[in-house]
Amino acid sequence: MIDYAAHLGMMWEKVIEPKGIDAPTVISTFAGGGGSSTGYMMAGFQELLAVEWDTKAVDTLRLNYPELKIYHGDIAKLSVEEALKRAGLLPGQLDVLDGSPPCQGFSLMGARIREKFVDDDRNQLFREYVRLLRGLRPKVFVMENVPGMIVGKMKLIFAEILREFKGSGYKVSARLLNAKYFHVPQSRERVIFIGVRNDLGIEPRYPKAESGGIWADRAIQGADDVRGDIGPVRVSSASFSARMAKVKPGSDLSIAEGTPGKSYSYIRCPVGRPAMTLAARNPMWHPSENRWMSIGELKRIGSFPDQYVMPGNDVRASSRYEAAVKIIGNSVPPLFMEAIARNIRTMILDKIS
Repeated sequence: MIDYAAHLGMMWEKVIEPKGIDAPTVISTFAGGGGSSTGYMMAGFQELLAVEWDTKAVDTLRLNYPELKIYHGDIAKLSVEEALKRAGLLPGQLDVLDGSPPCQGFSLMGARIREKFVDDDRNQLFREYVRLLRGLRPKVFVMENVPGMIVGKMKLIFAEILREFKGSGYKVSARLLNAKYFHVPQSRERVIFIGVRNDLGIEPRYPKAESGGIWADRAIQGADDVRGDIGPVRVSSASFSARMAKVKPGSDLSIAEGTPGKSYSYIRCPVGRPAMTLAARNPMWHPSENRWMSIGELKRIGSFPDQYVMPGNDVRASSRYEAAVKIIGNSVPPLFMEAIARNIRTMILDKIS
């Protein structure tokens, strides 16, 4: 098993090292707090533009990448012409367009699911991604989304997405990948769409598994000694802490909250295996101590390097903690995206060159 902390440190050095003029280029849409962006930079890409509307996420990007060009606003208001101008490109010059459109609109069910898919405003964000794809004409695109879209009636949405991509002039493939096989101490399954422009004559390629799973309890060791990140600042009642104290590592406590029939699970980080998927709303309970995991520990679970700065130094500790949980939980794990980006570079882009 690799020295996880040392591996993250080595990958951060790749992020901050100067990129050559021949470095492959990427534009990240729905960039969030920088998970995908960091992964691409780890793989040697030069990010030309990040598109994101959430202020806390943009703050995080600027803290870590002060020279990165960021479009802070609604993607629907970003024209193809402005995107090209900001990135300094002409149509067809961009190597990779990346994006993870929000998935809430993809969880609709019912007899008229296709009509709902077309009409629901949340799904228009996916169509904005397609609009930019058709205008920018990158060599390759990558889109990440939840695995639920390939199950049951959701397959109708999956088929709709494939038609849109193929209709945009790309050879497209989709595959379910798990981040735990790419040096991430978290079991996080996602559907990864990869498309290659038709005129390039190359099929989409995916990375092969690179690890058997980093143990979460080992990954977090020493995390709070590196940067002095704020520790466990989410305050819990004595009764809740007492109940969590009885939860074994890798198990959860389900508590009804407000709405009848609705409950939330509070997970204790496992021992001897990768953690469960880290959610944007709730952090994880420490595997051996009776407390919430710290920001530094949660960054390790999300495969963010220790040097990566989370937002909110100007607000109270609890607000900073909640903002970090949301950013890490919503992010594509950087090491996961690094493996995908590295594979695209070597197996697709280098063959075009």
